[in-house]
Amino acid sequence: MDMDTLIKADIFFFISSVATVILTVLLAVALFYFIRAGQNLYAISEKLQTHFKESEEFIFDLKEKLESNLLFRMFFSPAPRKKSKKTK
Repeated sequence: MDMDTLIKADIFFFISSVATVILTVLLAVALFYFIRAGQNLYAISEKLQTHFKESEEFIFDLKEKLESNLLFRMFFSPAPRKKSKKTK
């Protein structure tokens, strides 16, 4: 092998090593931000579920109060109860 080929091989390996290190660092940074975004989405979904359950309880309480109100019952008939089907 001549000296020119060895120098070209050394330059190639140096550049590819530097590129590998840079890509690894960029990948690590991107992964870090993806993990943080995932944690934020999880926290947001937990808060939404909590608030949904609270609002659901509020709606059921409001429904019970409306159904027990005399004026409401005068204008609206009570909702029919669902019957369970019996299997033969």
